[in-house]
Amino acid sequence: MLRPLRRYQLVVDLVLAGLFAVVAFPVELRADPSLSFNALGAVLVVIAMAAALAVRRLAPGLSLGIAWAGAIVQMAFGRTPGYTDLAIFAVLYVTAAYGSRRVFWAGFASVLVGAAVITLYIFLPVFGGGGFSLSSITTAFAVLLAALFGLGLAWTIGALVRTGVRARETRRAQERAETAAATEAERTRIARDMHDVVAHSLAVVIAQADGARYAAAVDPDAATAALGTISATARAALSDVRLLLTQLRHSQADGPQPTLADLEQLYAHVRGAGVDLRVDIDPAPHGEPPASVQLAVYRILQEALTNALRHGDGGPVDVALAWHPDRVEMHVRNPVGPRTDEPRGHGLIGMRERAQLVGGSLDAGVEGAAFVVNATLPIGGAA
Repeated sequence: MLRPLRRYQLVVDLVLAGLFAVVAFPVELRADPSLSFNALGAVLVVIAMAAALAVRRLAPGLSLGIAWAGAIVQMAFGRTPGYTDLAIFAVLYVTAAYGSRRVFWAGFASVLVGAAVITLYIFLPVFGGGGFSLSSITTAFAVLLAALFGLGLAWTIGALVRTGVRARETRRAQERAETAAATEAERTRIARDMHDVVAHSLAVVIAQADGARYAAAVDPDAATAALGTISATARAALSDVRLLLTQLRHSQADGPQPTLADLEQLYAHVRGAGVDLRVDIDPAPHGEPPASVQLAVYRILQEALTNALRHGDGGPVDVALAWHPDRVEMHVRNPVGPRTDEPRGHGLIGMRERAQLVGGSLDAGVEGAAFVVNATLPIGGAA
């Protein structure tokens, strides 16, 4: 399996492999001048090890196989270990650092098998020639440990690099996921605010426009007042939409958000649309509630009253707020006439999300001839 490499990396590997071959070939020729086929053996070993170096990052598994082939050729020609064998360390490094899982463990196995093969290759003639003694055994064991240490060190360094690369990739993936989640959450928040602003404002505008159309013939003053309410509501909605679009285009701090002080204007808009709105606040807020709770209360009431404008049957709409020291309880009752289904759309989802964002809960549904919204929002733990 070939790894994706940049062109300059391939060029660097090929140049280094070529330089290695140029230096290694004369060294190998001088290593064992008495051997028959010395030149052929030197050429084959140098070519194999240089090829292993050339493809070590492109194909670590292939590089390991070529290095083993070079080592077998070296032993077949009876050549002693030398300068050319340094390529094996580079090969073991890349198998651990960049190889697949199978190549990774193949490199580890090569460390163990390679150390044993080196020891046997060097000391088997000694033992076969009658040199079997405690001293030779001790020396062979020392060579085995040295080979294990050298080969294992190269593989271990590669494994550490592999761990670092994996950790860096995992961290980058986590950062990308967190960024995507934050972006999606911000877009969801802006979409929710957009829905709250546009839906409420359009409901008020439609109600005022319908009233002005019917009142224009008999009461011009009422039509003029309705048009004034439409103009004020549309201008406020336009300002809110521009703010939300600015936040959507740019990563910046949130703009001003509605507070409890804006509730009277909300009530006025609804009453101006012809709704008989009755508001009861008992007990009143203690001090200044958290900004998140104020925003949640405003948006939930805004959506509930928008539903009253859309689906109400003209009866009185009751709003009750109870500001306890640790929580605020909300109750909105909107007469909708006899029906068995709930209003559908994003409004109910948005209200529940608003309540959940501050750690509260919200229930909404049809009760008899009215649509009722009940919410409880904690105050002490809100931010």
